[in-house]
Amino acid sequence: MSITKIFKTGGIFMPVSLSKGQKVELTKGNPGLSKLLIGLGWDTNKYDGGADFDLDAAAFLLGANGKVTSDEDFIFYGNLKHQSESVSHTGDNLTGEGEGDDEVLKVDLSKVPANIDKIAFTVTIYEAESRNQNFGQVSNAYIHILDERNNVELIKYDLGEDFSIETAVVVGELYRHGTEWKFNAIGSGFQGGLRALCLNFGVNA
Repeated sequence: MSITKIFKTGGIFMPVSLSKGQKVELTKGNPGLSKLLIGLGWDTNKYDGGADFDLDAAAFLLGANGKVTSDEDFIFYGNLKHQSESVSHTGDNLTGEGEGDDEVLKVDLSKVPANIDKIAFTVTIYEAESRNQNFGQVSNAYIHILDERNNVELIKYDLGEDFSIETAVVVGELYRHGTEWKFNAIGSGFQGGLRALCLNFGVNA
């Protein structure tokens, strides 16, 4: 698993690969950076079940205790925009077919409420148990963060092939570090799908 952060040197953007679990400066050295595009993508492998894969991206806005302050802090296909307008989901891709990002969330760091310390980004498989699906059948999964002002890719994290029976993954998180924001590549898998994530983050599922 690796992260790529794009550093600008003499007008040229230079990627630097980092390992899973490392934390990367995001806003420090990027003056004016506020509006971000969080793109997530994946490919699904052939399997015998026959049902389409429906993978869903979501965001959890978390307080210092690692929990949501209310169910409204859970942004997903059923709640597309946070009341603060700091995080929004651009909509559900039901099949994941086609090139490029499968789902995109937008983040405006300037609008994140002061009581929110972290924004966790997750991917789950819809109806995974009934369809007999898991992340062992998913490949080339990634998250990347772009500057919405110019669509320049700032960070990319490839999850690799480390999953088997998991049906949900916490891909990574944005978190406050003093007055700045950083990104942490997590890549942590869960069994139990979206419900397990909701319980983990304090959402009433």
